[in-house]
Amino acid sequence: MAVFFSTLLVAGIVGAVFGFIASYPAIRLREDYLAMILIAMGEAIRIIGENYQAYTIDSPSGEQVPDPFRWATPFRYEVSALFILGIAFLVLLYVESSVRTPLGRMLRSIRDNEDVAKSLGKDVTRIRMKTLIIASAIAAIGGALYAFNTGNVVASGYTRAAWTFWPWLIVIVGGAANNMGVTLGTFTYVAFKRFISFYKEQLAFVPFEVIWLDYLLLGVVLILIQMYRPEGIIPEKPTSTLSSKKVKEIVGSRRAVSSLKREDSTSGG
Repeated sequence: MAVFFSTLLVAGIVGAVFGFIASYPAIRLREDYLAMILIAMGEAIRIIGENYQAYTIDSPSGEQVPDPFRWATPFRYEVSALFILGIAFLVLLYVESSVRTPLGRMLRSIRDNEDVAKSLGKDVTRIRMKTLIIASAIAAIGGALYAFNTGNVVASGYTRAAWTFWPWLIVIVGGAANNMGVTLGTFTYVAFKRFISFYKEQLAFVPFEVIWLDYLLLGVVLILIQMYRPEGIIPEKPTSTLSSKKVKEIVGSRRAVSSLKREDSTSGG
């Protein structure tokens, strides 16, 4: 388990470093061009990993990863799933709490109108770099968890369809700019994939290979979402920095202070 947690720490640091390197194009590029650059970088890393002889010569199936959950046999996969879900829950708490901070409000303002944010004195370049570094660190931790769960790392498996398009589909279906929506989109995607995988024999009546059924169904879901609910299953909502209870307490205290001031002015008059 020491190997497990230390690897997650190292993965987060390495991901942050790569995010810092990738943030330089983000300084001057708009969203569309930035997406192109990052996709190209990801594809270049995949091709290098797939063809670099020192990496593949001894292990054609990829690099084997130590199993930190071996002690949990015969419940290895259940324990692994619990650990991964626990870490995912902690990350969700972190990003959700970050949205409800001044940084989260600043990110929304930059997304909605970058020029207005600049006119208010916000350092858009620094915030972009910081966001990309944090996101890259989280993504690297997720990649390390995936490697531990599968037991190996195969560069050819990191295709753009599986690691770019499907995550984008998850965000669109669940609800963009909405952590709860992304969580729901993830569970929806996994449910589709697992259902088809577990019941592929019962689904053999379809007039094509069952392995393409998840692509078809998820594509249809994406089209329906774009047609009838483009904001996603859970639309983005304004996030309050303070809880409703705290707001009521503040409003009540201000009203009490105002009432006291009026009484003082009346008695003084």
